[in-house]
Amino acid sequence: MKYQGSCHCGNVKFEAEGEITSAMSCNCSMCQRKGVLMWFVPRQNMHLLTPDDNASTYLFNKHLIKHRFCPTCGIAPYSEGAAPNGDAMAAINIRCIEGIDLESIPVTHYDGRAI
Repeated sequence: MKYQGSCHCGNVKFEAEGEITSAMSCNCSMCQRKGVLMWFVPRQNMHLLTPDDNASTYLFNKHLIKHRFCPTCGIAPYSEGAAPNGDAMAAINIRCIEGIDLESIPVTHYDGRAI
């Protein structure tokens, strides 16, 4: 399935391919404040529909994850990083995807504060 999403103002738009079978909620200092629900896909399954420069990047802690956000509206539609095996991954904020029923997606909780 192909999904489309964006930040609030539309300055950062993307599409992603895959099946949303679950999402992850993390309680680390960043995710808890943003309230994101993450869906992980291989990075090659996510395609920007707007220029990469439209999104700003925030790095913290070990600087392993690029937290991408719109500098205009402040919404964070996705992050980029690597899976444990080194493959490039995208963590897509499913709250930014158009036309999905968030209540129907099971959410697992990850203790990001323990890392």
